[in-house]
Amino acid sequence: MSGALDGRRIGFIGAGAMARALAGGLARTGIAAGHIRAGDPDPEQRRLFEQEVGADAEDDNASVVRESDAVVLSVKPGVVGTVLDDLAGVPHLDRPLWISIAAGVTLESLGERLPGGARIVRAMPNTPALVGAGATAYCANAASQTADRAMADALFEAVGTVWQAPNEGMLDAVTGLSGSGPAYVFLLLEALADAGVRVGLPRDAAHQLACQTVHGATRLAIETGRHPASLKDQVTSPGGTTIAGLEQLEAAGFRSALYRAVAAATTRSRELSRS
Repeated sequence: MSGALDGRRIGFIGAGAMARALAGGLARTGIAAGHIRAGDPDPEQRRLFEQEVGADAEDDNASVVRESDAVVLSVKPGVVGTVLDDLAGVPHLDRPLWISIAAGVTLESLGERLPGGARIVRAMPNTPALVGAGATAYCANAASQTADRAMADALFEAVGTVWQAPNEGMLDAVTGLSGSGPAYVFLLLEALADAGVRVGLPRDAAHQLACQTVHGATRLAIETGRHPASLKDQVTSPGGTTIAGLEQLEAAGFRSALYRAVAAATTRSRELSRS
């Protein structure tokens, strides 16, 4: 367990899937169940949180805020304003560190609904955090201190890797790449499996081989630290099968399609942030 979270009490406003993933990751790193709690108006979400995390969940967000050193806003973006407005009468809202994982909700927007001097972190995790393999980027506001950023690091490291963006504007690009990226990979997996069926493989075998191939290639890139181009060249023999396949991908604009997908998602994230 990171020392940054020693003795810290972590509260979640919203007890949905991502909150359960983050809270569960904290529990696995050794944070005591008594130091984790959630607030949610939905009894079923509270039941799932208690069942999966082993920590308490209640329907009183104000109580969660009062009893927490860090509060994770894990509600849908359109609900953030209402949730914070409902907390306006709670004293000492500037005491806990506020961490928002609501896509598109800016630090400025969050700061407008919290007391001056509130320490705020805006983060963009992705769905593989649900299995402890997430990629998260975050940016902290000017009031945040080194200890606050260390807490954010420890929180998101519990469910994967984390990167501190040097400025908030980069979070839109993060959304376009890693936030939306799992969908691109799922489309790739589906297409690879379908292609395997097309050339004669049974459906279950094609799916298994496609998933393991992507998983294995990703692990190889991460664990060796080698550039993807170098690993690609290692598989590509002169006049062989792989270069024949790569030729077709390049002819179809595979690489440029990914460029356009990330750019389009980034642009859309900027539009949503402005609105």
